[in-house]
Amino acid sequence: MTFPKRLIDGYHAFAAGRLKSEQDRYRELAERGQTPEIMVIGCCDSRVSPEVIFDAGPGELFVVRNVANLVPPYAPSGSYHGVSAALEFAVGALKVKNIVVLGHAHCGGVRAFAEDAEPLSPGDFIGKWMSLMAPAADKVGPRGSYTSAEYLVRMEQASVVNSLENLMTFPRLRRQVEHGSIALHGAYFGVAKGELWVLERDSGEFRPVGV
Repeated sequence: MTFPKRLIDGYHAFAAGRLKSEQDRYRELAERGQTPEIMVIGCCDSRVSPEVIFDAGPGELFVVRNVANLVPPYAPSGSYHGVSAALEFAVGALKVKNIVVLGHAHCGGVRAFAEDAEPLSPGDFIGKWMSLMAPAADKVGPRGSYTSAEYLVRMEQASVVNSLENLMTFPRLRRQVEHGSIALHGAYFGVAKGELWVLERDSGEFRPVGV
């Protein structure tokens, strides 16, 4: 099978446009390495690209994406830990100063968990991965207390908070947060209108960012 034409066309557009204007930046990054101050833990969803949402240039964001922007609790073992490894690298090697968990509206993983529907039933991985949302579901409370739409939004946002709490189970990161050298943040992106909501520390509520 041939390489996707859409990607070839996209690269040609990149090479003719953005690459030319940022060539010096790419050369500097190649020679000196990356030094991003911000790590973003986001969802794999194709509609929610952190680099696009935050209008980031090359080298500005260290991005990790997975299904439903989840962070597992600290659990060193013989298993594979992609998010934990990326977090360890960001904190230990890159010395990031901010870590943002970016959730979003209309998250398919959250909906599947909330409705106990596919893609949770078939396959070997998604169901177990999405079980990380169980503590968030406990905090949201009974589904019958909300409309379907309200419940999903609350689950999506509670999952962000749960991931932030799980970040604090990593001993090295926790020490740095407590010492003030790293700050943790929660954010929520409304896909339909392109709105960004940020978690307020004091109230624990998500508030829209003014445009």
